[in-house]
Amino acid sequence: MTETMVGVIGVDTHRDTHTAAALTGTGGVLAERRESADSGGFRRLYDFGVEYLPDARRWAIEGTGSYGAGLTRFLVEQGEEVVEVERPKRPARRSHAKSDELDAIRAARQALADDGLSNPKQGSAREALRVLLATRKGALSARVEAINLLKGLIVTAPEEIRDQLRGLSTRRQVAVCAKFRARPSGDVAMNATVQAMRSAASRIVDLDSEARCLESTIAKIVDDTGTNLTALPGIGPISAARVIVAWSHPGRFRSEAAFAALAGVSPIEASSGQTTRHRLNRGGDRLLNAAIHTIVLVRLRADPETKAYAARRTLQGKSSREIRRCLKRYVARQLHRHLTAHPPAT
Repeated sequence: MTETMVGVIGVDTHRDTHTAAALTGTGGVLAERRESADSGGFRRLYDFGVEYLPDARRWAIEGTGSYGAGLTRFLVEQGEEVVEVERPKRPARRSHAKSDELDAIRAARQALADDGLSNPKQGSAREALRVLLATRKGALSARVEAINLLKGLIVTAPEEIRDQLRGLSTRRQVAVCAKFRARPSGDVAMNATVQAMRSAASRIVDLDSEARCLESTIAKIVDDTGTNLTALPGIGPISAARVIVAWSHPGRFRSEAAFAALAGVSPIEASSGQTTRHRLNRGGDRLLNAAIHTIVLVRLRADPETKAYAARRTLQGKSSREIRRCLKRYVARQLHRHLTAHPPAT
């Protein structure tokens, strides 16, 4: 906290309302306020902060990328200092006392202690990639469900239909089922099965097309950011987009180690007895972790330097899991340094 900082406004965010608590620099509660989560409520919360902390203040907000996104954008536009806090720690008591006001106060005190803070994510390109990635993920999940449905229909279909699909790949099965047509002379069960299979196959085709269209748009936005991440080995547009969304902007992370911790690739001591070893951190941003995992797998398969490193470490007695852990930590370091030198254009 800066030397001129005299207090913090903690905000507990929800879909319909936000609850704020103004605290002095020593943690004393000045006032509390609950407002609606809309433009009018954002303005009233801002006026509330100015009223009780007129000289200097910091806003500590939960969920700056979800329920608190609108308030965060509004406050940043007003030139306010905003930090994101983790979910407030619950009190160690049997009653588990909890209310929106208490959560707002805990958020403010967490900011006063500089405990678990990070800068909110910024940038229109980052936000565009975030929503497109989420939509693509939904399309792919729906595609998997549709494929499972089609496979189940094939298992229970009449033998006449199963004979046409036996031995074909999933892609060919989808193509064949998409061309099925009901037969005027067929019985009700046969025609119903044909219609269901054609519907599931058409859904798969549509979702495939939607996912490819979204990936094309994501790739274009990634290129427009100027990070040139896809020039690094093993990084495609989807992995690059996930990295950009998590990294956000210069200054969000205090250090390269903080970025590695967010990615869940910082080593954790797991020694026991005479065995000295480390394991991966299973916390952090799991989408970013998945992107780094994908990058490592691609490099192990196609990058000569990575393959040589893995071979050397294997001769030293390292397991494949330990080698991947080391590679993930290296990739996180490389990504942070690359983005520090080539930050994404907003």
